Amino acid sequence: MQLQTTYTEQAGPPAGLAGLAALAPGADAGEYLAFRLGALDYAVDIMDVQEIRSYEVPIRMAGAPDFMPGVLNLRGTIVPIVDLRKRLNLPAGFDSRTVLVVMNLQTGTVGLIVDAVSDVVDLSSADIQPVPALNDSADLRLFHGLVCTRDADRERTLIIMNLHNLLPRGQAALSLSAARTACPSIPTTR
Repeated sequence: MQLQTTYTEQAGPPAGLAGLAALAPGADAGEYLAFRLGALDYAVDIMDVQEIRSYEVPIRMAGAPDFMPGVLNLRGTIVPIVDLRKRLNLPAGFDSRTVLVVMNLQTGTVGLIVDAVSDVVDLSSADIQPVPALNDSADLRLFHGLVCTRDADRERTLIIMNLHNLLPRGQAALSLSAARTACPSIPTTR
């Protein structure tokens, strides 16, 4: 597995965790890729990361949900793109640090639009705490838990995501099918 890295610095500590739902912890020990969405820090299992790319505007697919701005053809593979800000109901925003994290999930390859990638953290399962029960959201399946870490000069809270539940049931298959149907007209990017 080749992992291309484009690291950027983060700006300040997370603002808070309001609006997250509870989920029993289930994340495994190992390395996690940390990234930023707005003022919050998130992390995903690095074993699911295929590559990190500079942001490219995806080709819009008719009928796709609002949080899926389109698809990209990455070296012959049609990849649906998910804007994690929209998927998590955060305000939209793109800047020069916005990147695309390409993930290999159970449902297939998916690209995630994130604000910035920061670092790789090594976590033990004992570090991962359950997310507090704040509401009864259907999106609670997106989160494995929380981890509080201390870097050289600051503390930060990482929200560990379960991206295997990123797309609503049935949406993953429909999105991938629609994307593959459109393959001939989508230019390939390297």
